[in-house]
Amino acid sequence: MPATTKPATTKPAHAQGAREDRIELRATREEKRLLARAAAHERLDLTGFIMRTVLPAAREVVDRAERIVLSERDSVRVLELLENPPKPTPALLAAARRRLGRT
Repeated sequence: MPATTKPATTKPAHAQGAREDRIELRATREEKRLLARAAAHERLDLTGFIMRTVLPAAREVVDRAERIVLSERDSVRVLELLENPPKPTPALLAAARRRLGRT
């Protein structure tokens, strides 16, 4: 397999931040060969190919896990509660007093 060079279309290291941390990845010989072939087709080194492919998926997973999507009905209910909050319950008032006592 021919050696690959960094294509002119990738950002220089200083533009994307220098990659200093390392990740160790275990793969079968066949998996590594497949990744290397795919990277070569994209004119990327193996690290660049893996990072370009995996980072968007990681961002999507984190976004999906950390974002709450409300239905229209639930959105309206949240806005109503923000505009007209209910009176605090005795349990909430007791919890607030306990909290104030700790600080």
